Amino acid sequence: MSQIIDDNRPIFMQIAERIENDILGGELPEESQVPSTNQFASFYQINPATAAKGVNLLVDQGILYKKRGVGMFVSSGAREQLMRKRRELFYEQYIVTMLHEAHKLGVTKQELINMIQRGEHSR
Repeated sequence: MSQIIDDNRPIFMQIAERIENDILGGELPEESQVPSTNQFASFYQINPATAAKGVNLLVDQGILYKKRGVGMFVSSGAREQLMRKRRELFYEQYIVTMLHEAHKLGVTKQELINMIQRGEHSR
């Protein structure tokens, strides 16, 4: 786990995003157990109820599920579900914004393609 506290966003959402990132990155494979809310609370020095709110957000979305008396686990298909969600967010936050700005600046489709290809070469 890494430090994630960003004062601009609710902590429970940051906890949920950290779990999502760990699922997407393969650190939390499907059907693996997720750290407990007490572990999150202790690590990030936050209230256990706040950590639970972040975990329960993912339960509500079907990303995690609870095994009574054992803990929380990553659902089957969670990684694919998160990939779809994040791709849609990427489209909305970056692509649509980029296309609007390109239109305002008179950037052509070919110029956009060239810019993207130039960016790929600079990585």
